[in-house]
Parts: sequence; C-alpha cells; structure tokens
Amino acid sequence: MAKFFSKRRLKIAEQIIIVIFFAVIIPMTISGIIINNVNQQSNRAQLRSAAVMIANIVSEEVDIFTSAVNNQLDQIVTTLDYYNSPQMDEEYLNHAKENLSFYKILKIIPSVELEMYNTAYDMKDNFVVFDKQLDDGNYLVAVLDIKDLKEKIFKTISQDKRQVYVLQGEDKKLLTSINYTEDIFKESLNQLPDNLEENKPVIYGDIKNQPLVYLKKTDPDVTIIVNTTEAVTKHTIDYNRDKIILSFIITVLVVFFVVGLYTSYLYINIRQLFKAIIAISKGNYERRIRLLTNIFTPFEIVFLGNEFNRMVNQIHKSYIQLKKKNKELKQLNEFRSNMIDTVSHELRTPLTSIQGYTSRLLRQDIEIDEETRQKSLRIIKKQAERLKRMIEDLLVIPDIEGARLNFDLKPLPVSSVIENAITLVKNDSNKEIINNTGSCNAEIMADNDRIDQVFVNLIENAIKYAKEETPITIDCEVRENRIVISVKNDYDIIPREKLKTLFDKFTRIDDKTTRTTRGTGLGLFIVKGLVEAMGGEIRLYSNEECGFCVKVYMPLAIKEEVYI
Repeated sequence: MAKFFSKRRLKIAEQIIIVIFFAVIIPMTISGIIINNVNQQSNRAQLRSAAVMIANIVSEEVDIFTSAVNNQLDQIVTTLDYYNSPQMDEEYLNHAKENLSFYKILKIIPSVELEMYNTAYDMKDNFVVFDKQLDDGNYLVAVLDIKDLKEKIFKTISQDKRQVYVLQGEDKKLLTSINYTEDIFKESLNQLPDNLEENKPVIYGDIKNQPLVYLKKTDPDVTIIVNTTEAVTKHTIDYNRDKIILSFIITVLVVFFVVGLYTSYLYINIRQLFKAIIAISKGNYERRIRLLTNIFTPFEIVFLGNEFNRMVNQIHKSYIQLKKKNKELKQLNEFRSNMIDTVSHELRTPLTSIQGYTSRLLRQDIEIDEETRQKSLRIIKKQAERLKRMIEDLLVIPDIEGARLNFDLKPLPVSSVIENAITLVKNDSNKEIINNTGSCNAEIMADNDRIDQVFVNLIENAIKYAKEETPITIDCEVRENRIVISVKNDYDIIPREKLKTLFDKFTRIDDKTTRTTRGTGLGLFIVKGLVEAMGGEIRLYSNEECGFCVKVYMPLAIKEEVYI
C-alpha cells in the first residue's frame, strides 16, 4: 500500500475520502458498536428489572386478593357461629352471595365432599375454590370465577406485553394468566428448575434478551412466572438498536453530504486554479481565476485566488511591456540592419563618385582641361551635398523620436516656401513641376529651414517615382484655420496596406531588394515628424484621380490687426 501511494499522488477528493474513512467512519462505527452494546446491556438489565418488578407486583396482588377472600370467609364463618340451624345458615349464605357477586358458589359441605369440589371446579371450567373449616368439621366452600381473579391481580400490568402465569400447588396447575400463548407457556414451564427458591424472584431461562422470572410463594401455594416475549425484546432492545443504527446511518449520510458538498466546491475552485496555472504556463497571461464563492469556500482559497489574479495582472502588464520592448528592439534591429544597408548602399555611391573624380583631378600623368576640371568639381560638389542631406536625415531621426526638435516658428508665405523648395530640388530628369501656389497669399506658421526640408523631400520623392513624361503638380487651398498644400504625381495606385507603412523608417514604395531608385527610405518618416512637430498634419492618398498625392495641413498664420 505504501509503495502504491509513493508512486501515485492522491487527489484532494481521494485524500478527503480516506481521511473521512479513518477519522470519521471507523471511529463512528466503533463508537456505534460500543454504544449499541452498552445500550443493549442497559436494556437487558432493564428487562430483567422489569420482569422481577412485575413478578413482585403480581405476587402482591395475589396476596391482597387472597387476604381479602380469606378475611371475607372468616367473617362469614364468624357470623355462621351465631346461627343454630342449617336453614338459617343457608339463608345467610344466599344473602352473602347476593352481596358478593364474584362468588359463584358459597355453601357448607361435609369434609368428604371437599375433594369433589376441588376436582369438579378446576382450570378448564375457569373457576377457583377457596375453603374454610368450621367448628363442626364441615367446610365453607367459596367458588370464584377466574375472570374476577384475573381482573384483580393483573389490573396494574394490564397494558404490559409480557406473559404472566400463576400456577397453583406442587403440580403447577395453571390458575390464571395474561397474554397467554400455549407454546410459549409450555416452553417456559419446561425451563423451570426442579428445585425452586421460595418467596423471592429468580431469573432463569436460556435466552438472555428474553429473561424468565419465577416467584415461588408458600402462602398461598402458587408460582408466578413472568415471560419476556420476543415482542417486548424487539420493542426494548431491537427498537433502540435500530434507532442507534439509523442515527448512525443518517449521521454518516449527513457527513458525506456536507463533506461532499464542501469537497465539490473546493475541487471546482482548485480545478479553476489548475486551469489558470496551466494557461499561464502555456503563455495565456490573460487567464483569471473565477472562484465559486459561497459559505463553503475557505478564506485561504479566496485569498489565493485574489493574489493569483493580482500576480497574473502584474505578469500580463510585464508581458505587454516586454512585448512592446521586444517590438522596439526588433524595430531597432531592423533600423540597425536597414541603416547598415543604407550606409553601405546609399552612402557608397556618392563616396565612390567623389573618390573617383578626386583621384582623376589628382593624377599628374594626364593633362586635364579647364572644362573637364570644372565638370568634375561640380559632380564632386553635387555628391557631397547629397551625402550631406543623407547624413542630416540620419541625424534628425533621434530628435524626432525623442521629441527634442527646436523650432523658430514664424509666418511664412506659402508661395515663397514652395518656390524656394523647387529651387533647392535636384531635378536631374528635368520633369515638369507645375506650381499653382503663386496666387496663394496665405501665410503658414513654420520654421524656415525645416519647412524647406519638408517640401524638398516631398518634391524630390514625387520626381523620383513619377512616370516618364508626367508633370509634378503643387496646389494650395485654405480650409478654415489651416492651409492644405498638396504634391501630386502620376504613379500606379498603391494598395492601402502598403500606403499605411510608407511613414515607417526605411520603407520605400518599390521593394527594397530590387530598388530601381536611389534613397534611404527616411524621407516620409522625417517629413511626418517635422510636420507634426510644427503643429501640422500629413496624409497620403493614392487613387485614379491623382495617382499618388501627399497633402500637408499647416496652421494658418493669424495676422495681428493694428489700430491707429
């Protein structure tokens, strides 16, 4: 058994059943057996005491009845002494018989006829004979109905279920009885000892739960037997034993019900805890314990559930923060990877060009004319400026992400801003730029250098990705307290999912593995950061009407009114 339990951990319900069995069922069973035995011994002693008491009661009633009859007969005998003739004696006896109705016969007989009367009126005729000897040798005989005798001596125990027999003389002739049964009477008589103790109740018999009591009286010569029947035993011992067993069964059932109810609620709550722990172990940090709380729910379980949910909340918050940090780390890794790719791809081209033309100008073995020299210097300057812009783009990213940009905001005419940006744009492909902002007299609140950087980036992007022989259009309109400046080019419609990602760092319209145009993929990210930092907003559109359109919403400069 111990080896079995060492290999297998028991569940709570199994442990509770074992605890109930050893701590409740076995002690209650032993207690029930002990209580039943004590109760049985007590009931057995009670049955014996009751049988002895009934024997004594019947004995006293017999003595009372016999004494009463003898006193009456003595009075009759004394009265007869005053009469001198048989006729007068007979008249008196008839008169006494009428007054004492329980006497069936009351007469004077010779001594020779006494035996005849005792034989004639026996038990089968339900009569009992009393006699008194007179001075002249004759006998006064009184014959009584057994029913009267029975009524007199059993009146106290008439409701008792025991069988009581009153036997007369040495031959144990049945004089009267109560609750008489032939078989039981014969069995009680057979168990009666041969030598009887006189004038005291004695318990005898073979069945300890059905005690027999006899009381041998010498005056009158009768034997009283009290038989405790099976019905009395059942009512006294078996009935009480059944009540004890029933009480034990009810108690066990109540214990099992209460413990079962308690265990079920406890088991349900613990299973909730198990499920929550398993869910947490599998990465489901949103799982909570939902306890079934009632009177059977222990404080410790409620406390454990609340603390577990609080712990899970902390874990979930930490997990969300960790996911956010991981996402940021992933973005940082992508930024690092893309920056390395950009540096190795985008910065190498102008550096190579600068290095090549510089080496060419430094050569001593060839003669370089002035036109070639000027052309080489212009290319070197152009590539240096391109390299400068890429470095500036990279340097402005931390300021945008850390919100550390400083601006000198002032009113700037929209037309001047756009014209200046077009001047700074390198339009190598000589694409047509249609500027429709010349008629716009509105001013925007912006930083001069940063707003130039914004529109230079937007116009260069438009030129870079526009279809061949298609113009770049710049429009302007005033909407309430904002100015909307749009830069449009003719380009294939961009899917909405792709359009949403163009503001991310190092994201370009063409696939980064098969780039057909030069660029770092930082232009729109920088533009968005600068515009929003100056209080504006930027939106991207791509449809059949405009191809690809960027709209910049800048705050309108409010002119102060001067009063004279």
